[in-house]
Amino acid sequence: MPAPVRAPPLAVIRRLVAAPRRAVDPRERIVANVEGGKLSPALGAILDKPARAASVLLTLLERPGGLTVLFTERAAHLKDHAGQVSLPGGRISAGESTADAALREAHEEVGLEPKAVDVIGSLDEFLTGTGFVIRPVVGVVTDRDFVARPDPLEVAGVFEVPLGVILDRSAMSVGYFERHGVRLLTYELHYGGRRIWGATAAVLRNFQDVILDDGEN
Repeated sequence: MPAPVRAPPLAVIRRLVAAPRRAVDPRERIVANVEGGKLSPALGAILDKPARAASVLLTLLERPGGLTVLFTERAAHLKDHAGQVSLPGGRISAGESTADAALREAHEEVGLEPKAVDVIGSLDEFLTGTGFVIRPVVGVVTDRDFVARPDPLEVAGVFEVPLGVILDRSAMSVGYFERHGVRLLTYELHYGGRRIWGATAAVLRNFQDVILDDGEN
């Protein structure tokens, strides 16, 4: 299990997440992550198709030992990303803001009250292979007594990872996997016997880029 690095103070994290940044087109990001830069017809069809909007909440929990990030393990019967580790979230309903959707989903999935979350900003959008454009929201929960109450219809389990582990670039592996007729750059983090990969790991990598000033973004 990787040892946590020293995470910045919460005040610094708040400032960095809230700071304006250049928007990155999620489709351009996928193209840039294709090995060799050549798209397959299958991937091209996904990029041309209108994406379904979804939101996730990267939840920073204040614990006696320091900040942690909350993750869920999706129920095995779900249609999309079944059994995978993810951040609380789901589809954005008509007329709903990105933040409101993330807070609603977190409440439904793990019992986190929206009023207990201080939304401090957002991260880059990510397009998934299943046709969702993920809009990550970053929120802080200062109630150190918060206990997740997962909904078994959506969540198989919950766990927390120290923020120092999340921000440790050496703990996250970088590689390629084959999908839609191409090889795509992917990130992967293992912690406590669990595998965090795909769009969730990409969101964490983007969070690293926002918080760390190490020239690796």
